[in-house]
Amino acid sequence: MRITKFGHACVRIEHDGTTIVLDPGVFTDPEAVDGADAVLITHEHFDHYVPDHLRATDAQIFTIDSVAAKIREDAPDVAERVTVVTPGETLDVGLPVRVVGEMHAIIHPEIPRIFNSGYVVTAGDAKVYHPGDSLTEPGEEVDLLLVPSSAPWLKASEAIEFARAVKAPRNLAIHDRIYTEAAHGILETQMNLFLPKAGQEYLRRADGADL
Repeated sequence: MRITKFGHACVRIEHDGTTIVLDPGVFTDPEAVDGADAVLITHEHFDHYVPDHLRATDAQIFTIDSVAAKIREDAPDVAERVTVVTPGETLDVGLPVRVVGEMHAIIHPEIPRIFNSGYVVTAGDAKVYHPGDSLTEPGEEVDLLLVPSSAPWLKASEAIEFARAVKAPRNLAIHDRIYTEAAHGILETQMNLFLPKAGQEYLRRADGADL
């Protein structure tokens, strides 16, 4: 399995001839979707979904109903490639995928929450969990958590406790375009106060770098 970290929340998973791209948003270069067999989108925010990135590939698109509706509005030319998924569903996009949860994390109590579903992707013997913009646990053991590391809705304590609760041996930072490098260094120090004690590892990769 090959995992490549692209801009912000976008990750590309390649295994056994299948390529899946998750959440190619505005901070992601279009090349992230080159050769993709499937694109999975967690929710409609611009840092996770950009219509032109979907136009840059012929891949099938899998996402929740609210995002599918937005795609029909923004990019009707790609809407025929969209398959709507629901929480708890298991699907086969070339690799097995299970849909997890249904709500975005709380930004502020007075800001209406939107729908968000994460995905557990099984690649051979390894399971990778992309939660989108949520702190919803996957409900099963995973080998790699793509852990949000910066967001207006996220505190360091929440990121740490989310990683500890999921208990993945490896935790790769995503959603990382919001902080400065100095702030990411602080978060890494804080993560490393806790995760190694439980046999967990916290990692961050530059855009375009493989895990």
